[in-house]
Amino acid sequence: MKLAWIDLRGLKDLTAAVTEEAVHIGIDALVADDPELLATIPPSKRKVGLVLENTPEGVAEKLAEVADLLIVEHTLVGRLSPALAEAQSGVFITVTGEESLEQACQWAAKSPWTVVEFQQDPSKIPLEILLGATDKAQGNLITVVTDLEDAEITLGVLERGPEGVLLNPAAVGQATTLTEVCQETTEQLELQELTVTRLAHVGLGERVCVDTCSHFRQNEGILVGSYATGMILVSSETHPLPYMPTRPFRVNAAALHSYSLTPANRTRYLAELRSGSELLAVDTEGKTRRITVGRIKMETRPMLLIEAKSASGAVVNVIAQDDWHVRVLGPGGSVHNITELQPGDVILGYTLDDQRHVGYPIREFLYEQ
Repeated sequence: MKLAWIDLRGLKDLTAAVTEEAVHIGIDALVADDPELLATIPPSKRKVGLVLENTPEGVAEKLAEVADLLIVEHTLVGRLSPALAEAQSGVFITVTGEESLEQACQWAAKSPWTVVEFQQDPSKIPLEILLGATDKAQGNLITVVTDLEDAEITLGVLERGPEGVLLNPAAVGQATTLTEVCQETTEQLELQELTVTRLAHVGLGERVCVDTCSHFRQNEGILVGSYATGMILVSSETHPLPYMPTRPFRVNAAALHSYSLTPANRTRYLAELRSGSELLAVDTEGKTRRITVGRIKMETRPMLLIEAKSASGAVVNVIAQDDWHVRVLGPGGSVHNITELQPGDVILGYTLDDQRHVGYPIREFLYEQ
């Protein structure tokens, strides 16, 4: 979970509405250069006073009196301190080139709070450098973002991103969306051991290879199944294959009708996936992460039906390409070539309680077999 900060400066007629919105949702802090406005923010939210080089001295002193966190321009550090006993202090710096980027790296390495605005270029390379240089720093890095899309991209830079983002909203409602962007994480799944009960060669069908924009780890794959209520963990192609190189971005998944699990507890048919679609990569410990589909590759191949049961009796079914190099994962990260599976073998899967309608969980009668 990342920190969502809202910048109240210059909002004019939107100020009251945005402040009201931010106070009642999951915004972590509100930033202002007006001490009177900052004083009206309730104690449930962090009140951040921002002092820049052009801030009048009297205003700066009043901000220091009411702020829970006083952020000052890096050139003013040492001249002003917060007045409240429990208040903290931090640094603001604008990156416009290599020299200021080096200064930002130095401040972020030692300051408990560093707010950085990048004006050098539209790329994320300066942020990448800053994150790399301060990887082991104990402080919090907050990055100014231009809009919600920029916030989402920024939080994913070098996978970990900064600790938070600061947005000056253009409309009411953007503060709410920012909290959703910052809070969005993938869930931990409770995978189950499934016992293989039946294997059957079922003739030709269209199987789907899912090529992603990420490298899988050896104990990762995606969950696929013929029924919305249960799926099997199919391995990525990260394990050695005869006659061909490994393709660690790929999962030779299952037949085109199969469901797979996506973020926010939704399911998608494999045949519906497109370049840019999102799925969940799942490892054998149940840890998940978002991955982006680069493409799907659908081809006609001989197919194998695999049926398995959970300890509670839930039936899980997947129809995959009938080929040795298609693998499913088992307990402890064990790898099973599907053409060598036998009844009684134990593999990993996931069962869901709800039936599905257009991918969403629903509570109504629906039977699959």
